[in-house]
Amino acid sequence: MKELRERLEEALAVDASFDLVRRVLQAQDRAYFFYFIDGFVKDEIMEKMMEFLLERSDADDPSMRQLEKRLFPYVEVELCADVDACVHAVLSGVLALWRQGDDTFVLIDARTYPTRSMSEPEDDRVLRGARDSFVETLVFNTALIRRRLRDPRLRMEYFSVGKTKDDVVLCSIHGVCDPQLHDQLADRLKQLQVESLTMGQESLAEALIPRKLWQIFPLVRYTERPDVASAHVQEGGIALIVDNSPSVMLLPAALLDFVQEAQDYYFPPLIGSYLRFVRILVFFLAQFLTPVWYWLNQNPQWMPQALSFTLIEGSAYLDVFWQLLLLEIGIDAIKLASLNTPSSLSGSFSIIGALILGDFAIKAGWFDAEILLYMAFVALANFTQPSYEMSYAIKLFRMCMLVLIALFPRWGLLVSLVLLALVLKGQGKGYLAPLIPFRPKRLVRLLFRFSIRHSPKSGHHRNI
Repeated sequence: MKELRERLEEALAVDASFDLVRRVLQAQDRAYFFYFIDGFVKDEIMEKMMEFLLERSDADDPSMRQLEKRLFPYVEVELCADVDACVHAVLSGVLALWRQGDDTFVLIDARTYPTRSMSEPEDDRVLRGARDSFVETLVFNTALIRRRLRDPRLRMEYFSVGKTKDDVVLCSIHGVCDPQLHDQLADRLKQLQVESLTMGQESLAEALIPRKLWQIFPLVRYTERPDVASAHVQEGGIALIVDNSPSVMLLPAALLDFVQEAQDYYFPPLIGSYLRFVRILVFFLAQFLTPVWYWLNQNPQWMPQALSFTLIEGSAYLDVFWQLLLLEIGIDAIKLASLNTPSSLSGSFSIIGALILGDFAIKAGWFDAEILLYMAFVALANFTQPSYEMSYAIKLFRMCMLVLIALFPRWGLLVSLVLLALVLKGQGKGYLAPLIPFRPKRLVRLLFRFSIRHSPKSGHHRNI
């Protein structure tokens, strides 16, 4: 039968990978084998470990348990006789030590993960408040939440997901979080059968929360801000933290949760309420402005007299519908191009994009000036929503409304509104809360920013 060391080396395929290091040390007439991944363990730590072993002057031959207690002064040290568990530990960055003739390993958590600085996130900035953000290292992210929530009821439950054993942490406050939702998520994480979470939290969301094709509105909120995640957990929600991802998943998520921002809570209640009102107004305008305007232009007899100046005869060569649709696609094309544009050329790209969608497009007869104005407002309105998933859900349904109005000029708007109601209802139970079921106090708290003295102890709960 192969000894423990050979079984570990065979499972790790040590000789096949240059970064899997096997270091053999001869000390006290015994051979010590170190297994680790280069880049996760610092040279200074290895030198200190070897120094302890070489300078040991014990006349007796201590057991591995005695070695663990007396010669390895690290915080997390444990014995392990399971080869599969040792393989997973080494691949996670843990240092494994085996002594010749023994039947167990010593696992020493002396890893140091490469990480970036905790600078302010790009998409959810605030004028005041904390400037730190989540990073790609799981332990750092849990520490950022622990730093804000010094509550003994705070639970950080670890799960190993997929064949590649990706690390996932379920963060909640015991006694505040809905126990049914907690147990439901924990059971799904334990039973999850996926190959790996290569795309981080998005891979987990798709595997964890099955959704239909018509469920275009997001069922999960994401944040890179530790203060937002901490507030969500304190209100009774759950945060799912995935290793190698700088975003944290917030569950449960309802439609009106997306009208809140961290910015609201770093200003006095009156100013925070005003900012939220503006955000809600822009939220509705982004969804309905161009479809309602297009429908009124299709049915000018129903256009209010005060808004009759918005009617256009369509002097451009393209029909109004095709102008709106092409501009919707063109704005996304510019966004995608800007992501791949070097920062040194971003200014030139902005000028070119403005010329193409501005004077040049009008003079060439492709677009009407009024339509460019409306679409420019809609494009700006999308940037007021920090959730990319919500902004694109609004965009896709806005394009669907335009198509329905073009197909049914008279009843297209009504059909699209009915379809919108059905889609929102099909998102899941509680997605329209506190509108359905109607809870006036909760609705008022979502629409207005109240003082922290009047904040409830926990939030709403919704099954997924």
